[in-house]
Amino acid sequence: MGTKTVDEAETAAEAKKGEATADVTKTDEERNEERAAAEVTAENEETDAEEPAEATEEAGPSGVGQGAGAVVSAALGVVSLTGGWIGTVAAARETLVGQLQTSSGASVAKQVKEVYGDAWQTTALWGGLFALAALITGVVVLARPAFGAPGKPQAAWIKSVAWAGVSLGVIGLLLAVLKYSDALLALPSTS
Repeated sequence: MGTKTVDEAETAAEAKKGEATADVTKTDEERNEERAAAEVTAENEETDAEEPAEATEEAGPSGVGQGAGAVVSAALGVVSLTGGWIGTVAAARETLVGQLQTSSGASVAKQVKEVYGDAWQTTALWGGLFALAALITGVVVLARPAFGAPGKPQAAWIKSVAWAGVSLGVIGLLLAVLKYSDALLALPSTS
């Protein structure tokens, strides 16, 4: 019982040989059909793997524009407080215009106002414009999710940087108004 007879072994060998012969006797057409079916299956698996990536791309904006707007808002706020190149050039121009318009015989009060006061106010004006730009940009970035993709929350860092831009804009605007109105660091009295 435990051993195979020679006849059984020969029968098993012939069965295996028959299976191998069946594989060999497959036509080229049958092999091509099997390859095509395998390729279709592989393509379907690749498509299924790619669909989630495409779905996330179509899900909504990435927030890059909002992040850039928040950074621009904060940068404009810093420029409004520290002064920028355009404000410096405008102040230097006002100083030159003031020197040209005042005669040497003008009173000291008039000379100080024309040469230094107007330049000071020009610097305050440009600082206020940068502060206003920072304030508006920050508010637009903070309000954008309400008008864009309301279901997608805004990244925390974008909110933080936008709020920093708004805060710097408010502070810069307040300082600009105080400087322009001579409530802060007014011109010295000449009398």
